[in-house]
Amino acid sequence: MIEKIKILELVNNALEGSDKFLVNLKITPDNRIYVDIDGDNGVTIDDCIELSRAIESQLDRDVEDFALDVSSAGADQPLKLIRQYRKNVGRDLEVVTVDGERADGTLEDASDEGIVIRTTGTKKKPAETLRFAYRDIKSARVAIKF
Repeated sequence: MIEKIKILELVNNALEGSDKFLVNLKITPDNRIYVDIDGDNGVTIDDCIELSRAIESQLDRDVEDFALDVSSAGADQPLKLIRQYRKNVGRDLEVVTVDGERADGTLEDASDEGIVIRTTGTKKKPAETLRFAYRDIKSARVAIKF
């Protein structure tokens, strides 16, 4: 089985010096490698292709067969890293806490400790500023509006 630490090193070396960063790395027992990346200024298909080629060039299929899937962290995927929160300041988030509480609002700040969102007020409930520590967030997703 391909070692995760080896793939992690290859990914980090390939992304070094760019605004791209690793969000998730998964290797299944049958050597299917899944790499999800994000970037401070987004990710293009060319970014994924370039990283895929960089990883593949360092692995030998004659030694160990594998399948490689490099993709951008999808818009429907929860935010996992502080860096992802920071790049989404100003966008609307859907936050669910570990206690099951739900809050929707505009991400105003993302510090090392947590986030601040501003909810939209309604006739029944005024707008408010909410603070969440990362440890209290079960999931947070960018709200996609059409």
